[in-house]
Amino acid sequence: MKICIFGAGAIGGYLGVKLAQAGADVSLVARGPHLAAMQADGLRLIEDAGETCVSVRASDDPAALGVQDYVIVTLKAHSVPALVPKMAPLIGPETTVVSGVNGVPWWYFHGVGGELEGTRLATVDPGNAQWEGFGPDRVLGCVVYPAAEVIRPGVIRHVEGNRFSLGEPSGEKSERALALSKALASAGLKAPVRPRLRDEIWVKLWGNLSFNPISALTHATLDVLCTDPGTRGVARGMMGEAQEIAEKLGVKFPIDVERRIDGGAAVGAHRTSMLQDLDAGRPMEIDALVASVQELGRITATPTPTIDTVLALVQLRGRVAGLYG
Repeated sequence: MKICIFGAGAIGGYLGVKLAQAGADVSLVARGPHLAAMQADGLRLIEDAGETCVSVRASDDPAALGVQDYVIVTLKAHSVPALVPKMAPLIGPETTVVSGVNGVPWWYFHGVGGELEGTRLATVDPGNAQWEGFGPDRVLGCVVYPAAEVIRPGVIRHVEGNRFSLGEPSGEKSERALALSKALASAGLKAPVRPRLRDEIWVKLWGNLSFNPISALTHATLDVLCTDPGTRGVARGMMGEAQEIAEKLGVKFPIDVERRIDGGAAVGAHRTSMLQDLDAGRPMEIDALVASVQELGRITATPTPTIDTVLALVQLRGRVAGLYG
């Protein structure tokens, strides 16, 4: 089984080390100083249990890596559409593209049936680049739970978590999903195959939708924004609107809004990924996490006044910083 991780940053690097340790035929696509460090000295992972360094096959040229059985995409959502043509050398007739990207996935309405079957989402797949470039039949969904960071080129620090939930858009337990689950489990990772992956997508999205933009606007860490009465109320409003949308789409939430916010508070003084991107001068992942939910609100005829307000503010914050739009 040949596995390529496209976008070997924090999460992709963590996954790459784990698979390499388990003896998998894994390669990584990266760029810049991070790639140069991996090529020169290997890829190092720092965990609570200690440090590991592995030699990995890494390149910025997918053509050098050849056709793969699985291409696991761990990029920020906004960067994927433009890179679809670059992934072409990795993809053969039997290749599965694993979408390990935050937010509403571009393939969301593939395999759902009903009147919304095949609906395209402009906020996450402008120009239908992924729908037409990959094809929805090729995709396997993935909800990524680990937290990690690149502390310097070639070095990943694992923060918490080791679960990568997998799921077919149709909900079936396919051979390709089970085979990848087995490979990830052999690497010491949790990789359950879920019949209702969209439910998990929404539970994670609940937090990303609200906590990320609020933190970017206020510079507050999770423990603060989830316990301050004002910002907790804003998060609650956004989550309530999102829940109404999701339930119209058939999603079942295993927890309520208050417990989800309490879970965010329990993480502690964590700076969300959007706040980290803002501080580091990196493009902000606004469309996949927030604008996509607004788009789903329009599709389902659901008012989203709180989401609309916060989205307008964080979009302007991103534009003023030169990191959005």
